[in-house]
This record gives sequence, C-alpha cells and structure tokens, in this order.
Amino acid sequence: MSLDLNEGRYDRQELITWWQQDVLKQSRVLVVGAGALGNEVIKNLVLLGVGEIVVIDLDFIATSNLARCVFFREGDEGGFKAEIVAARSSELNPGTQVEYIVGNVTHQGVGWVGQFNLVIGCLDNREARLWVNQAARKMGVTWIDGAIEGIRGIVKVFPPTGACYECTLGEKDREILNLRRACSLLTADEVELGKTPTTATSSSVVAGFQVQEAIRLLHGQPSPIANAGWTFLGETFDTYIVSYTEDEWCQAHEIYEDVRDTTYLPEDSLADVFRTAGIVFSADASISFEREILRVAKCLNCAWELTVNRAISDVAVGEASCPNCSKVGQLDIAITVGVDDSLLGVSLESLRIPNDDVVTVFDNGTSAHYLLRRANA
Repeated sequence: MSLDLNEGRYDRQELITWWQQDVLKQSRVLVVGAGALGNEVIKNLVLLGVGEIVVIDLDFIATSNLARCVFFREGDEGGFKAEIVAARSSELNPGTQVEYIVGNVTHQGVGWVGQFNLVIGCLDNREARLWVNQAARKMGVTWIDGAIEGIRGIVKVFPPTGACYECTLGEKDREILNLRRACSLLTADEVELGKTPTTATSSSVVAGFQVQEAIRLLHGQPSPIANAGWTFLGETFDTYIVSYTEDEWCQAHEIYEDVRDTTYLPEDSLADVFRTAGIVFSADASISFEREILRVAKCLNCAWELTVNRAISDVAVGEASCPNCSKVGQLDIAITVGVDDSLLGVSLESLRIPNDDVVTVFDNGTSAHYLLRRANA
C-alpha cells in the first residue's frame, strides 16, 4: 500500500458533495462552556477546520474533569478551563484559531453575540442558557443547546424565529428560576451548582450531534431539529425528536432588526455617547438597559443607605447588606430611565456596562437600538 502525501488535510470530508471547506474556514463560532461537552465540541470544530472559535468559561479544572475532558491533563487542576482548552487546540490543528475568555457569559454585552455565525451552548445552568437564548435571539443568531445526564443527552436547535429555549421551560423550571430571581444579587460565589452525573461517552455523543448540526447550518442547510430537541437514551439506544410549540406570550422573542453602532471611551457616560453621536431625543423619551442597574441599597430599620449605581450582576450580596444588622437592604433597581435621569451621567465603566452591550431608546412611538462599542477595544 502506498501513502499519498499529496492529499489535503480535509480530503475525506471534502468528498461529501455539498461540503465547502472555505465556508468553515471563514466561520466564527462561539462555544459557551469548556467542560465535558465544551471539550468535545471544540475538538470536533478544530479537527473539521472551522476558522475561528471563541470559548468562554469562568470555571477551574477539577480532578473529576480529567476523566471526561480530552484537553485536560494531570497537573492542570486549578487552571482555567477556557485557557487550557484554547492552548491545547493548536496541537490538533494550527490552522484553526481558538481564543478564550475567562468569565461569565451573562456579563458579556448582548451585541457581542452578533459577531458570530453560530453559538453552541455547553452549559450546566438555566440562567446562562436564558441569557444566551435572549442574546442570540435579539442579534439574529442561531444557537445549539446541548445537555447530558448519565448516559443520556439532548440536542436542541433554536433559530432566531419560532419556539425558543424559554418556550420549552416547564412549570418546575420556572419555579426554580423564580426562586433564584427572588434575590437579584446572584454572583458566582453565591450560586452553588449541582453536580450532574456524566460520562465521556455521553459527552461525545451529544457534542458530535451538536457539531454535526453546526456544520450543516454553517453551510446554509436547514436543521431537522430547528425549534426541536433530539433526545438520546443510552440505556436502550432509543432516540426521538420533540418539536417545541412557540409561546406567543414569551418575553424572549424580541429581535433587534437595526442596531446602530456608537463608540465610547471608558470614562464616557451614556449622555456623552449620545452627545458625541449628535443624537437628540424628546423630553418624553426613555432608555432601557440590557441589565438591571442597582441605584441604592438601604436598610429601613437602621437608616443605612448606600448609593451603588452599578449593574446588579457586579454587586455581591455583602456589599448591599446593612453593616449594622447584616440584612440585605431594600434595593432600588432601574432598567428603564428617562433622558434626564442622573444615571445617564455616570460613566459606563462605573456602571459596569460591558463592551458591545446594547441600549434601546423609545421616543415618539418608535424604538432604536444602539450598540455601545468601546473605542480601540
């Protein structure tokens, strides 16, 4: 048997009649989560030659990850998952660029998601899924959700129209979310995630199908599980597809058709941004943020009061607790303000508004969306 040294790296996959390697090379995919599923998804994307991949995860590598994650080695414990996945990916295919972000995806700007052709979710909590679902919908980007438990798994595809992830939530799911939302101060150190039983094999199966659908979608092909979920039962090898019904009252179905770019410096306020762009609104206009802003925390018993003026996702429970009685104070929270509101004069850096976030202005019966892009970012 002779070895053909002239064949290309992607020779076998390019034998598929509809395959276009250039399409993959020019694609930019966001992977949210770098655990067991994320490892397998990134491995497949890299081997297939997807041009640019960005992975975001806030977690550290634990010893239990070594049995389920192809990119992690002994001695990696304590390192950031996203960083090590990105570094090791180049060993598989130096032609693919893998960038990483160590952080919480819910702290990213909604407009940031619009930079990608596709989003693949490899998450283990509902809050992050809800954020990805809403951000992808608003920015018109399809996302593929994956989940595993034991030797079972599910893959869901959510285009920007039709049933979304939030439409699929049952009564119990909503009860849990409402309990978590009862206290708006939810930082990573206060949220204790449950441990789900998983295996390397179930991760491989689910990630394989996620990436298979990703490749088809990047080629412009329709997905057979758009607005639906494919479930795999490892115990019996049964599989089935469930189509999801769109909830006409779902609050997550807004699409930002026209997003206008504005640039700012960290010390600029929102008022500065609009002034620099020459944008003028009527006195009755209102401005909505993508995240809740905590104005003031105060204790009614102790007369303690603290002005915060910061995105609530950046506020720890202790910071908003009364120093005298240790109870969480009464919170004054804003998400929509008038054009003369003092919050508009606070710097975007102080408010902790992330780069590429969006603000929406309602004026004279119309709405306009503005992407806040940091200069030189």
